[in-house]
Amino acid sequence: MLSLCLMAYHLPEPIRLITLDPGHFHAALVQKSDYPNVDKTVRVYAPAGPDLQQHLDRIKGYNSRAENPTHWDEQVYTGPDFLEKMLAEKAGNVVVMAGNNRLKTDYILKSVAGGFNVLADKPMVIQAAAFDKLKEAFATAAAKKVLLYDIMTERYEITTQLQRAFSRQPGLFGTLVKGTPDNPAVVKESVHHFYKNVSGSILTRPAWFMDVDQQGEGIVDVTTHLVDLVQWACFPEQILDYKRDVRLTSARHWPTTMNRNQFKAITKLSTFPDYLKKEVVGDSVLRVFSNGEINYQLRGINARVAVTWAYKAPEGGGDTHYSIMRGTKANLVIKQGAEQRYKPVLYIEPIVGNTKLDSDLQAALPVVQREFPGIDLSKTPTGWQVTVPEKYNEGHEAHFGRVMEKYLDYLNAGKLPAWEVPNMLAKYYTTTQALSMVKERNRATGRR
Repeated sequence: MLSLCLMAYHLPEPIRLITLDPGHFHAALVQKSDYPNVDKTVRVYAPAGPDLQQHLDRIKGYNSRAENPTHWDEQVYTGPDFLEKMLAEKAGNVVVMAGNNRLKTDYILKSVAGGFNVLADKPMVIQAAAFDKLKEAFATAAAKKVLLYDIMTERYEITTQLQRAFSRQPGLFGTLVKGTPDNPAVVKESVHHFYKNVSGSILTRPAWFMDVDQQGEGIVDVTTHLVDLVQWACFPEQILDYKRDVRLTSARHWPTTMNRNQFKAITKLSTFPDYLKKEVVGDSVLRVFSNGEINYQLRGINARVAVTWAYKAPEGGGDTHYSIMRGTKANLVIKQGAEQRYKPVLYIEPIVGNTKLDSDLQAALPVVQREFPGIDLSKTPTGWQVTVPEKYNEGHEAHFGRVMEKYLDYLNAGKLPAWEVPNMLAKYYTTTQALSMVKERNRATGRR
């Protein structure tokens, strides 16, 4: 399959977008900007309802904003055969999908089989039982000479990019330690919030977003980003084989709870739909298994990823990220708490006994500055803080445009890098197998 993934092909010009069944605000964020050589007419195939209307309202907002308005023309089809209609009409050549994940793997497979390129929001798959279908989709995409790619926005966060860049300076970082399950070499943790502001307004979430059978548990949803970053940072541009390189050690999940009023505030619904009642306690509190942790080894390197969902961020705060990469000479730590005013900050700290950090940094900094002009260092009690010019702090929403631009580059080149497809498979194998591990343990113990 790998050799097929490297085959180039000719993409008809211009690029014409299709949006399939948008149910998540990420579907709109890839259109927050215009792109050269992308047709402004976008065909939308979806069932009629609030998910579609919210998507169209977001696009309308981008088109009508005062600063840098976009110019999208959304042409919508809402018949019950919307998927079949999309496949038959072939009104575009790139399908964007971000929404209910229950059918996403099927959507992906049918789209690539129909000869469409696909840009899919994470996760591409939410159950181990569907992993082979995702494998089939990648093989089919290669055979059809189309590109299947997922939206990994976190690669474009500046402190994450800098952590990776400094880890590639052996004179400073040394080499990545192997760590242990109790003290991993790499930790990536993120905190997210159900109640949040997106594009200037409080986000209305579909009720199914709280249903793990439709959205997926946290361990296979947002955790996808964290597993991706572990692979991307620890083994940059290297091909991973999930059968050989991934070994799970433990996994767990736990729920976030919300009462009826909180549920109403984010969904605009006063009652819990029937499909959520399996997780409603005492007719008033909903449990959402949105939190998860995976401990695993990647090529012998111990890693831990964990995602937590709170209902609402503290005042002045938002989604947060913590990460550490432990080297034989120094540790690279990203923090984003109250001390950092909820903005991610990268710290470089020497390991015990290393007295050469300052001189090693002076040698490494100019190398990193060539890729990231303007970054600098400031002294801290425990080491150094990397200072970042404001121009790099684009914000999470802008990263969707970065992903789209990268994907357009791949489309124009006619191929993905050799490592992307096998590493996407390794990523989704890790998350779906971790969920299976949790479920098997729970069955054995009689717990949820």
